[in-house]
Parts: sequence; structure tokens; C-alpha cells
Amino acid sequence: MKTIAQFAIGYEQLLDAEGRACGDLPPFANDADAMRRMYSMMVLCRLFDTKAINLQRTGRLGTYAPCTGHEATHVAVGAAMRPEDVLCPVYREYGTQIWRGVTLTEILTYWAGDERGTDFAGPREDFPWCVPIGSQTPHAAGVAMAFKMRRQPRCAVAYIGDGGTSQGAFHEAINLAGAHRLPVVFVVVNNGWAISVPVAQQTAAQTFAQKGLGNGVPGVQCDGNDLLAVRKVMEDALERARSGEGPTVVEAVTYRLSDHTTADDASRYRPQGELDAAWQREPLLRTRRFMEQRGFWDESREAALRADCVAQIDAAGPRLPEPPRRRHRPHVRSPFRPSARRARGADAHRAPIRQDRITLDAPCNAGGRHQPRARARARR
Repeated sequence: MKTIAQFAIGYEQLLDAEGRACGDLPPFANDADAMRRMYSMMVLCRLFDTKAINLQRTGRLGTYAPCTGHEATHVAVGAAMRPEDVLCPVYREYGTQIWRGVTLTEILTYWAGDERGTDFAGPREDFPWCVPIGSQTPHAAGVAMAFKMRRQPRCAVAYIGDGGTSQGAFHEAINLAGAHRLPVVFVVVNNGWAISVPVAQQTAAQTFAQKGLGNGVPGVQCDGNDLLAVRKVMEDALERARSGEGPTVVEAVTYRLSDHTTADDASRYRPQGELDAAWQREPLLRTRRFMEQRGFWDESREAALRADCVAQIDAAGPRLPEPPRRRHRPHVRSPFRPSARRARGADAHRAPIRQDRITLDAPCNAGGRHQPRARARARR
């Protein structure tokens, strides 16, 4: 038997756990302003998580999905994208969304149960949060198909978790993207756990990056706690897509340092030692150490940043006024067909149904046997 195809998955890491460079740094890593902006966004996300969890605990928010531990991946993806690109998120990619113009108030409004929070003032074409697992990936493939048909130099970016890669929609999206060489990047955030299901029970594959190989889509794995590595890999994947070379699967290996959501208690299934070890590799400390070594950061800047972030977060909140009732109907009922409108108008002159002509079936007979549900019959 001869070998007809061989594949390899590359791994990118530019900073070790202590923030020391361990690879060739990209140009933006030497740009103090660029690094400060990205790190500032990471800190904002971490502090925002704390505020949102507190709001949920006091009853002002519904269930909330924290992003603690994902900050480097989320901010790096946002920094690599262009404003004209389109994001198809899951439900915890706040760093990418805030970078692209989504406001803290919009995020809190959504988690307070108001869908107006998804009417983003900034990235008007970005998709809203997608709770049904994996269903955002075909959306991204469709967006990328539109870009290709219009010959626009734009890309779609879809997030998905390690558990989401087991969904059929994910594989359908990758197959479509590979077959048509669509300008889309699928970012698999491998945080170790799909709620309570560990990666070892999710797949037998060595990596999630290789999930695209069967569909002709290359993949690359990177350290998801390494801000520099994730941004570099994403920039390469987006440039590849923009130049017509097709999609890429990017796996960012990180760790979920919080519960899955505020409705979850990860201590029931996750070993404490594993969590403690993950905190030693967490992204904020690693990025800060790198910046301090470069002379980009110090204690005074850190204190000023945290004070500014707290002020921004305190000023945000789900404070939109109650919507008028007339706005509800268009979103719960399909528009009437012209024929239905005519029929509705023709019935307007008829007398209302008389209550004394409504009969109800008994719920059960004398023997206790269950009968069909009660129903109203109107005689005209």
C-alpha cells in the first residue's frame, strides 16, 4: 500500500507562561500603543465579567456566560479582523465584540433578557449571539459565499467551542467552505470542557485543528493564552482567505477559568488541581509580564487602567426603556398575506361568538379514563 496523502498540523506559540519571547515576534509586538490597547481590552473584559456575575447574583441579569480565561484569544481575533469583516459569535466572545464596537450596555441588555441588545450600534453586519450550539458556522459560510459572489475582499469569522465541533452543522459548514474556497475562518476555542464533558470524551483526534482536513481545509493550533500567537495566526488565516486561498480552521488552546455559565457549578466535575494549574498560565498575567519586560507597562499604568475600566463598567447597564407593545407583534407573527387581510376584513362585520354556544368536553369519564383535551366549539 502506498501513501497518497499526508497532513500536518502546526502549532504557534510566541510567549511562554512567564511572558518571555520564545519565537520570532510579529511587528505589532514591538508597537507599544498596539500592545497597550490590546492589554487594556483584556483587563476590561476580566473586570466586566466580575460585574456581570454580580448583577446576575443580585437578580438584575439572567443566566450569564463568563469569558474569564479567554481574553487573549478574543482580543487577538478582534485585532486581526478588519471593520468590514463579519463576526458570527457563540455567546461569550465579548473581547472580540467590544473591540469591534459592541457596547457594554448592549451586552448587559441582552443578558437581561432584552433582544434589543443584539441591535449593535457599531458592527451593524455582525451577527448576534448564537446559543444553539454550532448553528452559527453555516451562517458564516453563507456570509463568506456572499462575499465571494460579490467579489468583495471581506472575510467571515465564526467561533465555536470544542464541544460544538461534534455538531453536524460545523462539519456541513466546513465542507461547504472547503468545496467553494470561501473566505472564512473557523476559530475553535478549546477551553478543555464542553460544560461538564472533557475534551478526552469529546473526540479521539489529537487536535481540533485537524477537523477540517477531511474537507480540504487546512488547520493550525495555537496557544490561546498567548495574545501574540493568536493574532499572528489569525492575520495569516485572514490574509489567506482574502487572497482567494480559502478557509482555515484555527484552534486556540486555552482554559475556561470560570463556570460554564452562572447556572453551572464547575467544582462538581472539574479537578481543583487542574484549575489551579490553569491559573498559572492565564493570559492577563502573561501579557502584562511581556509588556513590563519591554518597558511598555508599569504599576502606575495598571492602576490607572483598572480605575478607568471600573468607571466604564459602572456607567453601563441594561437601561433601555420598555418598548411599546406595537413592536412585539411583528417579531412573533408572520405578516398577513393579502388574501388573509381581505378575509379578516370580511369577517369584521360578523357578530362575536356567543359564550352560551361554547361547549367543553369533560376531561375524563366516570371510569377515570383520560379523554381528549378540552376544546371549544363555536356554532354559528
